[in-house]
Amino acid sequence: ETHGITFRIQISVKELLDTDVLLKLLFHLPVNYPSTLPDISVSSDQLTRAQCMNVKDKLLEQAKKHLSEPMVHDLILWIQQHLKYVIKQSATVCNEKTTLSKGTSTEDGIWMLLLHLDHMRAKAKYVKTVEKWASDLRLTGRLMFMGKIILILLQGDRSNIKEYLILQKTSKVDVDSSGKKCKEKMISVLCETKVQAQHKRFQTFEVKEYATLDELQKEFETAQLTTLFSEFVPPLLK
Repeated sequence: ETHGITFRIQISVKELLDTDVLLKLLFHLPVNYPSTLPDISVSSDQLTRAQCMNVKDKLLEQAKKHLSEPMVHDLILWIQQHLKYVIKQSATVCNEKTTLSKGTSTEDGIWMLLLHLDHMRAKAKYVKTVEKWASDLRLTGRLMFMGKIILILLQGDRSNIKEYLILQKTSKVDVDSSGKKCKEKMISVLCETKVQAQHKRFQTFEVKEYATLDELQKEFETAQLTTLFSEFVPPLLK
């Protein structure tokens, strides 16, 4: 009632190099949909990350034309008919976009997200999934374990951070007490903010375990994130 609904749709589209492309579309419809645009996530094993992002951008462009009216069915029909052209277009603008982003948009839009997880029952699979999402969305940072504390610290483009959050909340990433796959329900967004000039940027995404709180604190201090640590981490120990 308060967060809207999220659902996945898989569609197979022909016409691209005579092969089937399986598109996995995730729609999050906010409570005031269709007056508000849905969040859309696109993935496909046959397409590159850049192509998936381009498909998502084009779907959102189409969604704006249908504002205030139900649109998901129309968007699916549209991408089935136009996928071939969207892919061709993304190939031509790709080089142009990467040179532009180096100069402006990436630095303007770098955000940081700190998440707290209550537990991981299927730890190995869960960690692998988080690493894959971070890689696919070009996010850097740390998955940090210290005693019972589990933190995920991410840096990257704001739209990719938002997409990560959708995946984290809607995918079956863990198992419940009976061993069945389940979604992450025990997650807290501790902080979501723009990366400031004094913050050090992480260059990679790493999974790390810390024996003591001091070790964990040093990780934050190295990234010039002492305030973030002192504000959010010690209260988790209480």
